[in-house]
This record gives sequence, structure tokens and C-alpha cells, in this order.
Amino acid sequence: MTFSKLGLSEKVLQAVEASGYLTPTPIQAEAIPQVLAGRDVLGIAQTGTGKTAAFTLPMLSRLEKGRARARMPRTLILEPTRELAAQVEESFTRYGINHKLNVALLIGGVSFGDQETKIMRGADVLIATPGRLLDFSERGKLLLTAIEILVIDEADRMLDMGFIPDIERICKLVPFTRQTLFFSATMPPEITRLTEAFLHNPVRIEVARAASTAITIAQGLVASTSGPAKRETLRRLIRGAADFKNAIIFCNRKRDVAILHKSLQKHGFNAGVLHGDMDQRARTASLDAFKSGGVAIIVCSDVAARGLDIPDVSHVFNFDVPTHAEDYVHRIGRTGRAGKTGVALSIVTPADQKYILEIERLIARKIDWLAGESLANLPEEETGERAPRGERPQRSRRSAPSGDARARASSSRPPDGGAHVAPKPISSRRQEPSHRPDGDPPSADTASKRDEAPRRHHQKEDSSPVVGMGDHVPMFLLRPATVKPLKPAAGKTEPGKNTRLG
Repeated sequence: MTFSKLGLSEKVLQAVEASGYLTPTPIQAEAIPQVLAGRDVLGIAQTGTGKTAAFTLPMLSRLEKGRARARMPRTLILEPTRELAAQVEESFTRYGINHKLNVALLIGGVSFGDQETKIMRGADVLIATPGRLLDFSERGKLLLTAIEILVIDEADRMLDMGFIPDIERICKLVPFTRQTLFFSATMPPEITRLTEAFLHNPVRIEVARAASTAITIAQGLVASTSGPAKRETLRRLIRGAADFKNAIIFCNRKRDVAILHKSLQKHGFNAGVLHGDMDQRARTASLDAFKSGGVAIIVCSDVAARGLDIPDVSHVFNFDVPTHAEDYVHRIGRTGRAGKTGVALSIVTPADQKYILEIERLIARKIDWLAGESLANLPEEETGERAPRGERPQRSRRSAPSGDARARASSSRPPDGGAHVAPKPISSRRQEPSHRPDGDPPSADTASKRDEAPRRHHQKEDSSPVVGMGDHVPMFLLRPATVKPLKPAAGKTEPGKNTRLG
């Protein structure tokens, strides 16, 4: 089947042919005719199968008639991240080269003034993240009453990021007669229930089982301990990778992204970084450098896991196993796109076993360990196993008091009915190791100073009452007061007058 049989306009077909595409993907072949017919569509397909073009191409054909008015866009596309929104804008620019359409991008990190100018000029296509869109709507800068087509891309990601309340508000602002399109690679039950409220008699297009991975991606597991050894394992995998061209490395936390990025640069790797705390200009520059080949490795958080179309990514490394199984599908989908092959490797620690089981249950397949890799091969002291029940782990810094120390503590208690005797400081409450790291024993002066140091913790055996809060008189009030007479200056004392006392 070719694009010419899908009902697209001549202008769109010319742009598709100029882009080098000849045959549509399965999701495009089934979704484009339904979108052109005005039906609501619920599209589920694997990552890298062309879902963006599945709604971009028919929208361009439908927008050839009519023009947008100021502050009233004709179509609206919601994206969970700024990078995805910018990528969709690039698709409209590429496929709409023969159209004179105004495309506006509303994302955070960009000046309101520039975006307002595009909205006031009239936007045929509005691509936005939910937060910035609602900001414009609440300020009265944007009206959604003329929306003809509403597209919610990466719907499951919207759920994970907490955008569902915002989407519900947006759906109340657009006309009821709109056409709604849902596209995602995974479709959890929560999203399925939401589609029943947002879509009207939708056509469900599922060209592959939900949450399945492409057969062009070679997946594998590598065992490692946490900490510096984990970073060394990653460097070993990068150096030993076959047909390595570039790689995306995913971490679960932004703090770990920064640490790993500095570690790779320290060891001579040409690496970039991308996470949500970076400003928009830095995020765009880092992503462009990776796309253009300026850097061979980019360390990311899950902000880069959804929908980013980066061509020819040879490897994906999960430095941290994702805690949500759906994120694994999206992460490894950055490689093996458009029929090309790719490699996805995950570094697994003993604490990650439960997450691997959830991932295998979701994708309905077993992920094999690389040759010679297994958690059973890790040293026992590094596997993080807990002590058997009933045995208390040894304290590494503070040891329990010795028998002599307990004896000194009991002897320091006052006898019943006797006067209270101040307890002697117990130096063995906090014992020092018998030898220093350099092998020399502690000096006598050091030990005596430690014994003479006052206690800084409460003694439970001390039953003496606490003195203070009005129970005593401050010492400065008990000092005798002395009044000294003032000495008159020489030659200025008048006779018959007494000197003034101070």
C-alpha cells in the first residue's frame, strides 16, 4: 500500500514523497482514513512506528480549507513534555511545506510575548503543554471555542505526570462536537476509562499488543552492585559495545543524571545531559548536539523517554531499572526505530529484581542475561542481603559499652537516701577503635582529654532534679552592689553643697 491510496491531498503527498517515505506504517495505514472521515480514534502502537505522522498528515489535508482567527486556533495538540511538543512542530513544518499554515507552540521556558504574538496572528495548529495552555486561557489570551480537532498524544504519560485534571479542564473548554484523537504506546486501565469520557464512539486501532516491544531491539540484562561499581559496569558496556554509534543512558533521578554525566566526562567520554531542571535553551541545545553528532552519549531522565524521534540511535542503556514497567517500553523505544536494529541493555542490582519481573510480565517475554552475567555471580557481601532474623547487625561506628563501662556506670549512681554525687564521665559510652587507620594507638593525652570532656547526652540513671526555670537565683543577682561616690573635678566644687552619689 502507498500513501496515495489513503485519501491524502496532493500537497501532503508531495511533502511525504520529498521526505523520502514511500509506504505507510501499519498504524498510519489504518488511522489516516479514519481521521480523514472525522471519526474519533484511539490508536495504540509500538514506539517508533510513526504515530506522529498518523495524525499530522490527515490534519494537514483537512486544514487546507479555511483560516484561523485571532486567539482562536483551529486544532489543538497536547503533549506531556516540551521536547515532544517541539518535535511535533518540526513534523508540521516538514510535511506542511506546501501549506501556508500558522503553527504556534506554547511551552514553558519561553517568553510569553513571542507566543502571544503567534496566537494573536491566528494559529491553524496549536501545539502545547497543558500548563502553559491553561495559563494563556486564564489570562484571556486564548479561546478554544473554535477547536475542530483535539489530539492527546502520549496519553498514558499524561496520566503519570498528573495532567489528567488539566486535560479534563481543557476538554470542557473545547466544543463538544470536536474530533478527538488518542495515541499512545501503552494503554493502562486508567487511560481506557478516561477515553470513555473524552471520546465519542471511537475507532480502536491496535496494530500491536499494548506495551509490546519491537522485535528489532536486542534486549539484555547485566548484573552489578550499586555505587561506583555500577558506573564502572556502564563504562565497560560502552567500551565493549559492538557497532556502537551513539547511546542514550537513562537514570531514574535527576541527581543521578548529573553525577553520572560528570563521571563519564571525567573518564573521557563525550557526553551530554538532559533533565527537567535544565532551562529550555540548555535542553534544546543538548538535544540538538546529540542529534547532530556533536556528542555521542546523552544522559537523560525520563523526560527523554517518550516519543522523541532521534534517528539512528544504536544503543540504549538503563543505568537505573525503571520503577514503572511502562517506562521501560518507552525508553528502549528510542532505538530500533523505523525498522532499524538497536540494542537495549539494563544494569540490574539485587534491589531491582522485582522491577525486572514486572517488566517481563508487562511485555510478555523473558529478558535474557548477557553471557556470564547473573546476580548469583556477585559477591555475597555486596548483594545487600539482610542479616537473618533475630541477629542484630553490627554497628560500624559505635560499639556497645563494655562490661567495665557498665560497671563504672552503675557505681556512679548515688545510694538510696544519700546525697547526690555527680556521675563521673563515662568515656566508654562512645568507644574509639583500638587503633587508628594508620596503625598507631591513641595517645595518652588524647584519652585523658576524652575522659575529661563533659557529657553531651542525658544519663537515664541520673535521678537528680533539673535545676532551672525559676528554681535558682542567677549568680549576677547574688553579687554585692557597691556604690562609689563621684569625685568632683578640681576647682569646680562649690562650698556648702554635697556631692551627688551615683
